[in-house]
Amino acid sequence: MKQFADHFKAIVGADHVLADTTEMAPYGIDRTTLWQPNPSLVIRPDSIEQVRQIVLLANAHNIPLVPSGGRTGLAGGAVARHGEVVVSLERMNRIRHFSGPDQAVTCEAGVITKHLQQFAQEQGLFYPVDFASSGSSHIGGNVATNAGGIHVLRYGGTREQITGLKVVTGNGDILDLNRGLVKNNCGPDLRHLFIGSEGILGFICEVTVRLQPAPPPQTVMVVASRAITDLLSVFQQARKRFSLSAFEFFSQQAVDAVTAHTGQPSPFTTPAPCYGLLEFDAPHDEEAISDFFAHCQSHGWIDDAVIARSERQARTLWQLRENISESLSPRKPLKNDVAVRLEVLPRFIAQLESLLADRFPDLRSVWFGHLGDGNIHVNILQPDEGGDRQFAEKVPQILALVFDLVSRQGGSISAEHGVGLLKRDSLKRSESAGEAMLRVQLKTCFDPHDVMNRGKVV
Repeated sequence: MKQFADHFKAIVGADHVLADTTEMAPYGIDRTTLWQPNPSLVIRPDSIEQVRQIVLLANAHNIPLVPSGGRTGLAGGAVARHGEVVVSLERMNRIRHFSGPDQAVTCEAGVITKHLQQFAQEQGLFYPVDFASSGSSHIGGNVATNAGGIHVLRYGGTREQITGLKVVTGNGDILDLNRGLVKNNCGPDLRHLFIGSEGILGFICEVTVRLQPAPPPQTVMVVASRAITDLLSVFQQARKRFSLSAFEFFSQQAVDAVTAHTGQPSPFTTPAPCYGLLEFDAPHDEEAISDFFAHCQSHGWIDDAVIARSERQARTLWQLRENISESLSPRKPLKNDVAVRLEVLPRFIAQLESLLADRFPDLRSVWFGHLGDGNIHVNILQPDEGGDRQFAEKVPQILALVFDLVSRQGGSISAEHGVGLLKRDSLKRSESAGEAMLRVQLKTCFDPHDVMNRGKVV
């Protein structure tokens, strides 16, 4: 593809076409470690018109394109391993417009999620989609993967925040979808086809986000329980008594990883099999929390609890949950992002732990996730011995085991991380043949020459 470098330079400028292997490598990979990056070029446009010209050139010469945002994905969706041209939207990082009456902001796809959160705060408002990689992920990538995070329980995921998208389709057309409207009933809403599409239909270039009122002060509590069934009982009771913003779950193995990696001490003197982190609107008095704790303890659902008495203590408790991924990263885990209905969650976890112990006794698993919405992250750690190659050979077997069980429980093999390369061939376990055919037809409709993120998802 390097023969086309001059054509791309004419579109974006010579300084924004990278051809050096070392410079390109970080753009050709996300946070997965199963593939080697091998992009032929990296293009960094500055406007939606430049994106359109890039797509038209790609269509004319059958050049495969890979969209690139903050590259924090965990499913291989941003991997360029077959000489594709990577199109990075990092220069398209401007806040375009803020509407006070609409409580909405329009920004380019390259705006970092944390920056959008900070902008909302400056307006006295709140952008609720939040997760561990918000400091480096881009809003365009959040939309492309329908990112979830810790506040889905209360606010929903990225999809629920988006009132408008400006996209360049794989055919080179610019579409202005929904235009920031709250009500618009003019047939099927094409905006929702691009949310979660992982770049296979086109480039998400501009996003209009509806902001939320600033939340009231929050109370953060971590409870220690003996079983996931107990945590579910705690969740149901908390949902009746409080206005929950989050209900997270993590295992003792996750706590051990965080304390070993960061040096942060555990707030509990006695280890427990599992923990729940609750965040909810602060009540007017302490009696409500005391009654809640006493009720849960009397039923044997919790053995101990810690309540934050300051914002600093609340941040410290949240770090037990938010630092898990970083703490596990040296072990290069295989991350499974699955979702099942809450009523089958305890059975699912028990069965999967049993299957993994039986089939892969040399591998350790670490559990955590968003228990309130049934989204669990199962991390399979690489063993200390054996190396990447031997572990990679086991990956298809592990995924088949996990996904087969998810399918039998009527769940999703990808709750919020996307499909990408990692789960593409496993989608048949979560969808019918009719759904698969419609997905292919949609891809063909918006990207007839298959230049957009070729080989991903479908």
